Amino acid sequence: MGLLSQGSPLSWEETQRHAEHVRKHGILQFLHIYRAVRERHKDVLKWGDEVEYMLVAFDHEKKRAQLSLIGEEVLHTLQEKGERVNPNHPTLWRPEYGSYMIEGTPGQPYGGTMSEFNTVQDNMRKRRQEAASVLKENAALCTVTSFPRLGCPGFTIPESPPTPIEAGASKSLFFPDEAINKHPRFSTLTRNIRHRRGEKVVINVPIFKDKNTPSPFIETFPNDDGEAARAVKPDHVYMDAMGFGMGNCCLQVTFQACSISEARYLYDQLATICPIVMALSAAAPFYRGYVTDIDCRWGVISASVDDRTREERGLEPLKNNRYRIDKSRYDSIDSYLSEGGEKYNDIDLTIDKEIYDHLVSEGIDHLLAQHIAHLFIRDPLTLFEEKIHLDDANESDHFENIQSTNWQTMRFKPPPPNSDIGWRVEFRPMEVQLTDFENSAYVVFVVLLTRVILSYKLDFLIPLSKVDENMKVAQKRDAVRQGMFYFRKDISKGGNAVVDGCGPAQNGTETDAEEYALMSIDTIINGKEGVFPGLIPILNSYLENMEVDVDTRCSILNYLKLIKKRASGELMTAARWMREFIASHPDYKRDSVITDEINYNLIWKCHQIAQEQVECPELLGVGFNKAKYTGTKTDAF
Repeated sequence: MGLLSQGSPLSWEETQRHAEHVRKHGILQFLHIYRAVRERHKDVLKWGDEVEYMLVAFDHEKKRAQLSLIGEEVLHTLQEKGERVNPNHPTLWRPEYGSYMIEGTPGQPYGGTMSEFNTVQDNMRKRRQEAASVLKENAALCTVTSFPRLGCPGFTIPESPPTPIEAGASKSLFFPDEAINKHPRFSTLTRNIRHRRGEKVVINVPIFKDKNTPSPFIETFPNDDGEAARAVKPDHVYMDAMGFGMGNCCLQVTFQACSISEARYLYDQLATICPIVMALSAAAPFYRGYVTDIDCRWGVISASVDDRTREERGLEPLKNNRYRIDKSRYDSIDSYLSEGGEKYNDIDLTIDKEIYDHLVSEGIDHLLAQHIAHLFIRDPLTLFEEKIHLDDANESDHFENIQSTNWQTMRFKPPPPNSDIGWRVEFRPMEVQLTDFENSAYVVFVVLLTRVILSYKLDFLIPLSKVDENMKVAQKRDAVRQGMFYFRKDISKGGNAVVDGCGPAQNGTETDAEEYALMSIDTIINGKEGVFPGLIPILNSYLENMEVDVDTRCSILNYLKLIKKRASGELMTAARWMREFIASHPDYKRDSVITDEINYNLIWKCHQIAQEQVECPELLGVGFNKAKYTGTKTDAF
């Protein structure tokens, strides 16, 4: 969860006074790192996942499920029992934005051998069991992307009313400050985003129009001072706080590459995969107690941290700000980093010209210089008094201050100063799934894809503007079955090959619209004769040429079958399954409203599925991972 410095947080006005200092020294810190490690090669291929969890309390008598604000206490207990006793403990726990959230990762990164894929699910199960063991009765650890009644009255326990006053962090009509993690970074981020923007954040999500949904659907808010009335759109669910985005859960994977050039190559290739995997993992159809017309959280988070002023959003002439900025800080990437990707950079890139010129004068190439100069058009959002003056040669807090608050689909991560960690890329668009089996399947699929990209020198690149269009399609309801996505037709040819396993080759040719076409997720994942070979068949071909023990091969095949059948529509995404659960609930009035009892029944069912207490064949298939428990080598489905 980004940079977690300790100290005395500064107000937005104080932070703003130091913004140029942070940017200047952030660039100096990046240059120190770059000079020290730019020539590093042959780092070991390592990777790891991050799973975010919600802590839920069930009241079976009243049929209520509420978010339990005990994250800090649970985190402290887990750390005291784990990493603080044993540095080699198999799990690590970290704070997250919500005081009802925690994040779990493996204790050590996974390595490059195929057998590592067979340990992912065991580690995820260990995390779930470990955290559950410190919870009280009727409390549970849930991997739900968006809690359906987040922001509804009484959605937390203890119940905390919202505080829509200026003195609070969020000033929200719905989301109480008590639901924000107590670490000063989180409340300071919340307050400073609002203060920098000059108003509360605005999130409008289209309502799903069911048979009895009012048309037009228009809400009024009794405690509104007028700001909500100005911001809300007809036929949309309105939200007004960072917590509605950052209070959701996700699944992320970070890879260590063998060199900076390989990291840049992977960054570009995986950027094109982000919308595809996001649609495949769709798990967030409900917001503030309503059924909405989107399936993914991405746009909600993007709006929830959008600190751009009216000038920067193009709503007023530039006067007090330097730039028009097209996107929120949380969005898809804006430029490819590899030389092979340069010709596909067709998005206008706003950069800090002074920073760009400084980087180029220090020997940074054009593509990397413009990437950093683009990130650094943003202001620092949090700053601690004790962290203003740093040793630029040995610390990177100012660089990370800007870097870690540019939340994009992919993140290019330089090594920390004076560490043995290599150049890394982080894959960020996935929604968290209900079960450890599903989360393992998505992680293994993406990691295997990186291996195939590097081994077969694949080229997925298309114009970046088309990737942005794919991101919009991916969030729509049932995009996995209904959406059409731009994708490269011939991924085996083109100039973006890997040279000696450590970087992209040059290619100066023009882009060609014939290089890509609109395809369904089914075609992209499973292939279609005469159109596209399919990613799963390519992965299977790769596996056939690898030495893989029988048990690991069985696990991988089970995972790939889940992805295959989600892509074909034979199995549901979590979002579609949740929609059908609500639609068939006896208390649902087809008015797009999720009541307390409906929410309770849904979250309890999600918990039972995650605990393997009930089967859910429409989501997971039949006997999806029994082989894991019986020792047999049967098919997963």
